[in-house]
Amino acid sequence: MADWNWSLLRAQCLREAQGVLGHSGTAEDAAQEAAVRAWRRRDTCLTPDRPTAWVATIARNEALRLARSPLADPLEVAGEAAEDSHEDDVLGQTDIERAMAGLSGLDRELVRGRYWDDLDYRQLARLLQISEGTARVRLHRALVRLRKALVER
Repeated sequence: MADWNWSLLRAQCLREAQGVLGHSGTAEDAAQEAAVRAWRRRDTCLTPDRPTAWVATIARNEALRLARSPLADPLEVAGEAAEDSHEDDVLGQTDIERAMAGLSGLDRELVRGRYWDDLDYRQLARLLQISEGTARVRLHRALVRLRKALVER
């Protein structure tokens, strides 16, 4: 694993992400996150002598996760968004923070766990001591409320 060429693997991540998201900033974000995730989990690769397919799968999954994210900008995912200013980024974060504040504590933890910490439903349920079905339903309902709050801003 020490001899993995991370520059080539990062380029592979970008190609995979662009295949899902097009040439956009979101694809760049997905590729970066996938490369970091691959580096962190490199010890779990079952084919360390041929990591390309493993890393490509991580990148594709990350791109799909970002494409499906309720917080994703549809124009950005389509590769049509213009470059935003830093001020727009800060204002967008403030809107998300405000919308998140409107959720119950459990719902905030579900959204953070799923989209910030990349936990799956089983991990969320275990962490929050609820059933997996409850985690799925509560998260779905929380995302509906979050979308509505972001649209109404």
